[in-house]
Amino acid sequence: MDTVTTDRILRRQAVLALTGFSASTLYRKIEDGTFPRQLRISTRCSGWRESAVKAWIDALEDD
Repeated sequence: MDTVTTDRILRRQAVLALTGFSASTLYRKIEDGTFPRQLRISTRCSGWRESAVKAWIDALEDD
């Protein structure tokens, strides 16, 4: 039996809650290249892959 895993798209508030960042810190880290870039969902909407955010958090814990 194959199991299908879905990679949810997290909106900004969820990412801020997971990371503890402020919005300005989040966007500064994206600009610096130290946090994954968001994906365009629609014209006025973007989000982050949950797997990318969790991998980023896991990498911090490994240090």
